[in-house]
Amino acid sequence: MATIRHDIAIDAPPQHIWDVLRDIGAVHERLLPGRVADTALEGEHRVLTFPDGHVIRERIVSVDDDLRRLAYSVIEGSRPALTHHHASFEVRETDSQTGRLIWTTDLLPDERAPEVRIRIEYGAAEMKRAIEAAAVRGVSPGAAEVSGKE
Repeated sequence: MATIRHDIAIDAPPQHIWDVLRDIGAVHERLLPGRVADTALEGEHRVLTFPDGHVIRERIVSVDDDLRRLAYSVIEGSRPALTHHHASFEVRETDSQTGRLIWTTDLLPDERAPEVRIRIEYGAAEMKRAIEAAAVRGVSPGAAEVSGKE
């Protein structure tokens, strides 16, 4: 099984970074605006719709506020086609005003890892821009309704 780990510095308070990530129903508004057109929650599933109409269904495995960790699995609609996908985001504190986002993904088949790595690197850069822009605008943690599992 291939594992991809991507670690990116984000110029925003760690609590703000976590607030954006844990808001699992607002990916299209807070984490990947423009890249994701809509987000819907259906029980333990999150459904992401992209501007081209493509839909991905994910199972939300864990939203852990103490660890600042979100775990999920893509169960339908992955591109490239994968037989297994499990990923997690963790927010680590660098200091009170900056943090690190660590995105770890396990996937099968192994041959898909290079393409998935490119998507992760691109997606992490987009997340960084959105999170930092919201922090600069002074959008405080909790400003949007939190729609995550408790």
